[in-house]
Amino acid sequence: MAGTCSMLCLIFITLFIPPLGVFLISGCSTDFFINILLTILGYLPGHIHAFYLEYVYYNKRGGETGRAPGVYSERIQRGDGYETTYGTIRS
Repeated sequence: MAGTCSMLCLIFITLFIPPLGVFLISGCSTDFFINILLTILGYLPGHIHAFYLEYVYYNKRGGETGRAPGVYSERIQRGDGYETTYGTIRS
């Protein structure tokens, strides 16, 4: 249920401000800056790019493997977003 709620909130945010939706799943990454440029060039290309990144992100969280074309953020490629373990030691 929490996953569905966060997905719906992300879609709602992306409808109005596409770069903010991308920032929430990728952080300050190349994909974020690409989306800002696409949104400046036209509102529709920004939306298409943002929703594609969200689609890839949620498919990766669902267990899909392999690299998605046109996605430069490792957070989206892994599908882990905010679940990154900050402050812990990884070996």
